[in-house]
Amino acid sequence: MIDNWENTATLLDANFDDLRQILLGLIVKYAYKEGDFVLSSGASSPYYINCKQVTLRADGALVIGRLLGNLLSKDTDAVAGLTLGADPIVSAVSLVSAIENNPIPGLIIRKKPKGHGTKAYIEGPSLKPSSKVIVLEDVVTTGQSALQAVERLQDAGYQVTKIISLVDRKQGGEELYQAQGLKFETLFDIVDIQRHAS
Repeated sequence: MIDNWENTATLLDANFDDLRQILLGLIVKYAYKEGDFVLSSGASSPYYINCKQVTLRADGALVIGRLLGNLLSKDTDAVAGLTLGADPIVSAVSLVSAIENNPIPGLIIRKKPKGHGTKAYIEGPSLKPSSKVIVLEDVVTTGQSALQAVERLQDAGYQVTKIISLVDRKQGGEELYQAQGLKFETLFDIVDIQRHAS
């Protein structure tokens, strides 16, 4: 297990399991907080996970780009996510894919259509109809955010069959995706985070 990294080369050479342990450490150190919180759903929670504290770090972005890139199927045409939480994740995966000589474009899904110009929901390169897009998410709670991204992409004519998240709070998201016929994969669930934090 690697708790600390010495330089960028370490992160570029580390294997999947070591990268996963590095990311777990970063999430627990910077993103996980205990206390009294109100979530975006309106529910109260004794903990909060703000993954932007990790996804917007240089080391966090590199580790996330490598990890999630390894979870993409070879026929993936693009990665996408709902703004704002998924923005740095989508960018990290796309950038690392270019470094690894397998460039995959990223798409950002607006919560509301652009107020001028094309009035589009989706920002990024135009893809061929039926392109296969994987939706990325930072933290899944009820699953509604990523599902909104899926629906916008499907409305645009893209195929979406899978959602990948950094953390699953285990509060109904996975069940929602299964009910919609979507595959779901996560790097960590809340048990992993709390076990490492204790």
